[in-house]
Amino acid sequence: MDQLFNFAFFPHYEHVIENLASLASKEDWDFSDSTKKTHAILKGYLEHTYRKLLAERKIIYTQDNVHACFHTGLITDSLEDIYAVFEKNRIPNQQPFCFKAFLKRSDARYISLFADKEPLRADFFSKPEDLIFNPNLNVIPQIDHIVEDNVDRFPIDLQKLPKNELIKRVDASIQETIKLAKTNYQIAVPQCFNGKIQLLLPLYLTAGSPNPDLCLAITRVETIYTARTCLTMRMAYGNARLIVKPQSSWLKV
Repeated sequence: MDQLFNFAFFPHYEHVIENLASLASKEDWDFSDSTKKTHAILKGYLEHTYRKLLAERKIIYTQDNVHACFHTGLITDSLEDIYAVFEKNRIPNQQPFCFKAFLKRSDARYISLFADKEPLRADFFSKPEDLIFNPNLNVIPQIDHIVEDNVDRFPIDLQKLPKNELIKRVDASIQETIKLAKTNYQIAVPQCFNGKIQLLLPLYLTAGSPNPDLCLAITRVETIYTARTCLTMRMAYGNARLIVKPQSSWLKV
């Protein structure tokens, strides 16, 4: 069970998420190929954000510990911060808190409880330069690991290729995307994974397709970038959204 649900009971969680989506600045919270709209991206975002805030000790409480609150990292259309507010659970042997409401900063209910102690946002990065691809650094991919450890993430047609052929195709795509990133650093999209910043680059593996099949995750290690894994587009978008709504032309929901 996720840490968020160990912390608090959410009555009618689907309705709770729907309310948050309505309150927050408009954004696509479902993947385009989803047959049912469940705000899957928003759920993952909220649960991972809470986990980071917990690690950073940024969950705040009223003096009597009856209410708790954290910053969702989201804003309204009028640019007001949105907070998640909880009250102590009155049911014994259950989660310590029960979800009360998502409230914007100007809401009288929020002000009455937390005006003197505003919660801080999750800090997913400490060095802004880590969010930008450095074209002067070499990218050293570990092709065998990328293919062998992640073959189930490849499109079905590519999984059927002989291993050597797939490795050649991946290697060619990596070299191409590195060249593109060196001429346009904005191609690289930052993501947060296991508390660390990585950069994502598109991998075009299907001939003639305008859309990437996978994302290459690169990690800076001193004066180079290493790459040993690839992600599906869904995985990549969810990780990238923890930092900010991706504005890339290639990484879409």
